[in-house]
Amino acid sequence: MLKGFKTFVMRGNVVDLAIAVVLGAAFGAVVTAVVSDILTPFIAAIVGKPNFANLTFTINKSQFHYGLVVNAIISFLSIALAVYAAVVYPLNKMAERRARGQAPAPTEVPDDIALLTEIRDLLAHQAAANGTPGVTVPGAPTVAS
Repeated sequence: MLKGFKTFVMRGNVVDLAIAVVLGAAFGAVVTAVVSDILTPFIAAIVGKPNFANLTFTINKSQFHYGLVVNAIISFLSIALAVYAAVVYPLNKMAERRARGQAPAPTEVPDDIALLTEIRDLLAHQAAANGTPGVTVPGAPTVAS
């Protein structure tokens, strides 16, 4: 049982997943710091309020804290922007540079077209083998007799 567990844990995808979780948590801390220490004060400098949590309205003695929603939206958009700018955009540019030097992948011929092409080629071959004069199949390869 211990040997099987060791094999399971040392499998590449399990180790990769564990590394991804650890790096994700560390990256989350970095993004949170960027949002709370750089972007939020920047927004506060523009808008004049660093924290919208105190924004409320009341209807029939029920208080609605819409400022918390505003804070969550700003936080989400800031985190999404930071992730896009730090990870997605650079990776897309790197993939684009790598793809420039490669030829596009050949398109796969559908089965029905491949079958029709095979039939056409066989007919052209049979016509050439039988010596049928004047019989040509358009698009078929020429067959020497």
